[in-house]
Amino acid sequence: MTIARRGFLTGTAALAATSAFPVRAAASSDQATLAILNRHAEALLQAYPESAAYLGLDNGKRASLKARLTDRSAAAESARRDAAAQRFAELKRINQAALSSAVATHVETVAAAHEIGLDGWRRMPVGDMAFLSNNNYRSTPYVVTQGNGAFVDTPDLLENKHGVASSADADAYLARMEDYARQLGNETERLRADAAAGVLLPAVFNDITVAQLRAGAAQPAREQGMIRSFAEKTAKAGLPGDWEARAASIVDRRIAPALAEQADTLASFRARAPHDGGMWHLPDAADRYAWLAEASTTTKRTPDEIHEAGVEQCRAYAAELDPLLRAQGLTQGTAGERLAALGKRPDLLFADSDAGRAELLAYLNTIVAKLRPRLGQAFGKLVRGNLVIKRVPPAIQNGAPNGYAGPGALDGSTPGIYFINLRDMGNWPRFGLPTLTFHEGIPGHIWQGEYTFDLPLVRTLLGFNAYSEGWGLYAEQIGDELGYYEDDSLGRIGYLQSMNFRAARLVVDTGLHHKRWSIDQATRWMMAATGYTESHARSEINRYCIWPGQALGYKTGHNEINRLREAAKAKLGARFDVRGFNDAVVQAGGMPLGVLGKVVDRWTASVA
Repeated sequence: MTIARRGFLTGTAALAATSAFPVRAAASSDQATLAILNRHAEALLQAYPESAAYLGLDNGKRASLKARLTDRSAAAESARRDAAAQRFAELKRINQAALSSAVATHVETVAAAHEIGLDGWRRMPVGDMAFLSNNNYRSTPYVVTQGNGAFVDTPDLLENKHGVASSADADAYLARMEDYARQLGNETERLRADAAAGVLLPAVFNDITVAQLRAGAAQPAREQGMIRSFAEKTAKAGLPGDWEARAASIVDRRIAPALAEQADTLASFRARAPHDGGMWHLPDAADRYAWLAEASTTTKRTPDEIHEAGVEQCRAYAAELDPLLRAQGLTQGTAGERLAALGKRPDLLFADSDAGRAELLAYLNTIVAKLRPRLGQAFGKLVRGNLVIKRVPPAIQNGAPNGYAGPGALDGSTPGIYFINLRDMGNWPRFGLPTLTFHEGIPGHIWQGEYTFDLPLVRTLLGFNAYSEGWGLYAEQIGDELGYYEDDSLGRIGYLQSMNFRAARLVVDTGLHHKRWSIDQATRWMMAATGYTESHARSEINRYCIWPGQALGYKTGHNEINRLREAAKAKLGARFDVRGFNDAVVQAGGMPLGVLGKVVDRWTASVA
């Protein structure tokens, strides 16, 4: 179906947004509460203007947001914390007992996000507390790394999300470029403050980040993606003027010097930087990692509990993989060793060339086309699943994750983008690509994100890693349950390898940050458990080092969704309909796992 956003949802439309919520006329208390939530959404858009760009909301009364970026200064961070505290206090004063279950759930979810964020500012007063921003999936104790910072976020925003249809849009693009230079400077000041407090990026990531910053500073302006994109956009819009030259001048005068200064500042910390990848070397590391784990999983499970759960599940997946690998003639060695051998088969690899990369992207599109007609078997309500598939830009691929995605504009004007990192083609044997595509595209992140368009906007703006990544893994499971692998036993191996990989993440993330594993130890463990190449495994480990705890949400969320499903199935018996369950979970939108349990309980009661 075609997605159409009606601005902020109020009244009965918002109350009926999820099948798990009862449909009834909106009471006055509901209307008043929805007005509060709408006001909070506007405050979040002002605090994090990029959110408006990613959702296509930087127009009309919010057009001024199109010329702005998030203020990355310490003073602005403090102001955001204070504003969040005021919103949280207002949310806690709401009498949820007087609300419909739908609106009460909205309040509980938004309040939980603010509580987690405020707890993060208190317990981790360094780095990037991103829980209330559009980067809510990855808070980190480091202001800038190869995977986060203005130099990662802003060029991507301008190139991929900033539309240009008028001279006002073009002026806003230039204003954002000017602001980009300012925010690089603000980050650099925070880097100095954090270094004085003992927070230093590990040496290996310092080297990678400095190299990327210096490469960005040295690259000729007109060769940069954000300049080429701007030139194409203004030309396509038929805008007369020297737009490209003006943008290039900003790069030369403002942005390149700011990138160079940030690189030099980071490089000056190199001699004091720790050589272990885990955050255990930081001040108050145990409590800060505990918060990152709590924020990622929305549970109070300890690192030791999470670690042991991962070890146990890896054993179970290895046992399930064994007969499938034997059927491929792979009878010797651990599951990981046999998966590694399978991943090196020449007939399963794409060429390491431009043509090979184009062939891989075309194959991903055929996967989407093959699964799409089956989705009616898994969902009662279908969304558009509007997406395009792109490679990660080569300029940032060395520091970027292997794959990531997000939904497009609320009105459908801009598709969601599923990015795949094609730095090393040996990372992508053909059999592992269907399950990755289900996770990132449909019915995964892009699919799930479109359901949030029917919720009050504040719910779309706030995210919960355990829910969203748990859904991503559950989407992989849906692909299997829809019979995608009935004629593709190799693809099912890829699916189980992916599940095993997410269980392994529980082990290596806690290993790095809680058990003080070295980067090499974590890489070897990942390779042995999953069969991934050293390049693939090391890329993953690098990500876990700079975004501690983020990897814990995936399997934790997936496990909980399946636990809720089995409980509902046991209670309903023959009345259980997986489409109804899937609708209840996906339409609920991002929320803490405990709140999701209440939503499923209500759905179960409505069917019983």
